[in-house]
Amino acid sequence: MSKNNSEEGQNCRPTPKPVLIITPVLIFLICTALTAVIGIVPYNKMTTYLKIAFSDKLKSTSVAADNISADSPIINFDKDRSENVSKEGEVVYPKFGEQYATLSCDTIKLYVPVYWGSDDKLLENGACQHSSSVVIGKTGNVVIDAHVNTFFADLDKLKEGDLVVLNTSYGEFKYKVTKQITFAKTDKTYVLPSDTDKLTLYTCVKQVLGSSDQRIGVVCEPVDKAFYN
Repeated sequence: MSKNNSEEGQNCRPTPKPVLIITPVLIFLICTALTAVIGIVPYNKMTTYLKIAFSDKLKSTSVAADNISADSPIINFDKDRSENVSKEGEVVYPKFGEQYATLSCDTIKLYVPVYWGSDDKLLENGACQHSSSVVIGKTGNVVIDAHVNTFFADLDKLKEGDLVVLNTSYGEFKYKVTKQITFAKTDKTYVLPSDTDKLTLYTCVKQVLGSSDQRIGVVCEPVDKAFYN
């Protein structure tokens, strides 16, 4: 046999069966691992983003919040009681996890239930008021936040002069937007208690992946208080 024929015979040797079996398995495992890594990272970032708790250091826990679900009916406090109201009255202090108000703004077609206190479950179903802020109707800073990907998606569209209304079982309270605000997550300037009567609404700055460290919102001043008699 010639040298060339000998080399051809060596080149044409069949691949061992174990190699034929193992190679596709290894390729499959590598592709699966790469797919998992590529998919898990954005998923984890998005999950974190969707579960942002804006009132980071002001959370409380309660069984009341566990009873809230997407099917829970929204209490409508918006009723015509204009003939039996006064500028002064008594507020009703809510329990943690209780819906005690509705927030509305015709300018951005906003209508959302407001819960007292804040946790992930409540934020999935409406807006949440910091339990460290004053109850609606009392003098001070009423601080309310909600997710930017749901109820406060258009909060950045509010302009100075826009009307915002809070309805409760004990009265209706109207506010006018006076200032747009942007601040860092760690900046508590706008959410701290205040001697000034105002309403502060805020949410995250929109971001595709991950949680934003920036907040955006508005500060509003009261224009009318109507307590039900």
